[in-house]
Amino acid sequence: MNSIKMITALGTPLTAEEQLHIPGLEAQINDQLAHGINGFLVAGTMGLMQLLTDDTYRQLVEQSVRLNAGKAELLVGVGDTSFVRTCDRIRMVEDFAIDGVVVLSPYFVKFSQEDLIDYFHALADVSSKPLYLYDLPQTTGTKLEVETVMKLAEHPNIHGIKCSDHFVTIRPVIDVPDDEFRVIVAQPNLMDVLLRSGVREHLDGIYVLVPEWIEKMVAASETENWAELSLVQQDLSELLRLLQSFSAPLFATVTALLNMRGIPGNFAPRPIRCLTSAEHSQLVEFPIVQKIFAGKTISSVDV
Repeated sequence: MNSIKMITALGTPLTAEEQLHIPGLEAQINDQLAHGINGFLVAGTMGLMQLLTDDTYRQLVEQSVRLNAGKAELLVGVGDTSFVRTCDRIRMVEDFAIDGVVVLSPYFVKFSQEDLIDYFHALADVSSKPLYLYDLPQTTGTKLEVETVMKLAEHPNIHGIKCSDHFVTIRPVIDVPDDEFRVIVAQPNLMDVLLRSGVREHLDGIYVLVPEWIEKMVAASETENWAELSLVQQDLSELLRLLQSFSAPLFATVTALLNMRGIPGNFAPRPIRCLTSAEHSQLVEFPIVQKIFAGKTISSVDV
């Protein structure tokens, strides 16, 4: 996976006491690396940084660096609700061997675009690591407008953006001929279209569940096997539909699927509830879940 960048947003495996489950983290990272994943986002939305204690967060970064051992690019989510809180996050992690910090727009309080420009400029000034913007208006309630992104891209320590909003909102930035500013898209339902059109950097949390499918998508793209790429995309989109429509909470469903994959830990901290036994039985009967585990032994690891 040299020409195409696939970055997995890792989940955070926890013990029953909601401390870091190190064997679960190791199993998850090794599973991704074994399928050619060449980037990780630690403590992003999938990692639920905001639900972790500071000690668990720091240990998550430290152990991710150790277990990754420089094999893949390692980015760390640091975005919090204010400048001082995000600065504290940056200070917590910047001494580790990471490749950059990823900053959400501040949430809880609404901010103007001018506020956001000042916020990200100030953070980029104080960070010793490359800083990446993170546009997730569905969660933060604040949209990073194209004009704002273009202004921020001029800062020497703002190296790119991870965009989880609809692709059309970031397309104008991609069209600007600037090889120094990375646009990393999170569009798991459009990966076949975007890969075929030349978009080379992708990031999402669903990769944790099916890294072998992502590996197939890269291989199909590099050989221009568009029919194969489309087939894998259909499966990926079907899995996404299941995750979005299933009766149990998303992170509880992810926990069940990862545990079935042999990756221990609870990826759904309280107050997120676990699957009921009936939901678990229903989950394993879905055809797309059976397709994930076809030819594999379904594990019964403990959370």
